[in-house]
Amino acid sequence: MERRRGEALTGGTADRRLTSIDGGRGDGPAEPSGPPPHAPGGVRRLRPERQDAGEPPTVPEQARLWHVVLSVAGQVTPLPSLRASLERLAHDHSFFLTARYAADHAEIRYWEQARDLHDAAAIALRLWGEHKVTAKLPPWEIVGLEVVDRATYHKRVAEGFGDPPPHLGGVHPY
Repeated sequence: MERRRGEALTGGTADRRLTSIDGGRGDGPAEPSGPPPHAPGGVRRLRPERQDAGEPPTVPEQARLWHVVLSVAGQVTPLPSLRASLERLAHDHSFFLTARYAADHAEIRYWEQARDLHDAAAIALRLWGEHKVTAKLPPWEIVGLEVVDRATYHKRVAEGFGDPPPHLGGVHPY
């Protein structure tokens, strides 16, 4: 069961990065931020061209699994309607684990496959809006997001923190 979102893993184009830090994906040395340094006499020096900038990477980047907890909230919604909407979302989203809900808020837990944390968070932040029409979700806003890698999630569970919810799988009231 593999799901890949090419635009999310590559950022839509080969040149675009979803990071705000220079060299954020480790695909080369980070360039200094700010204006290029000045040479003696006040003349600006050009940054050296990266030799690998136009070449495709030799080793494809591997997608990793990220555990996502998305919290949403808004106006009170009838519980049967909300439950049906969350069940439709669970059917549409292949790595859905569980959802808990009340009349004015819900929490969705699932696994996301993405190259890095930035991509996983970007996908998670779009999830509610992208499925709002098809799953008939209420017009709530995202009020919380947690994204951790697989190792961190399993370490938390092993240490007794961040236990999985009592009902694994499905949609359940709080």
